[in-house]
Amino acid sequence: MCRNIKTLHNFKPPATEEEIRASSLQFVRKLSGFSKPSKTNEAAFNRAVDQVAQAARELLDSLVTNAPPRDREVEAAKARARTAERFHSATT
Repeated sequence: MCRNIKTLHNFKPPATEEEIRASSLQFVRKLSGFSKPSKTNEAAFNRAVDQVAQAARELLDSLVTNAPPRDREVEAAKARARTAERFHSATT
């Protein structure tokens, strides 16, 4: 359920609002146990997503690092290689 929660700090280009929102949504889904809230809980759920996204944006904007920014394509390739190795090992 938390597949979209990814490291968003220190990338070039910086994390987009859509990426932050997707991670916030997954975080609230995990906390609440709802993938889609009922009508009764929808307002509270959406408010929580908005608040988590705001906190995440503030955090990302305030973090400081001396490390060079990471490249999204390189990191994605590394993740695919790790996944391929993990699942290849499980089948042999």
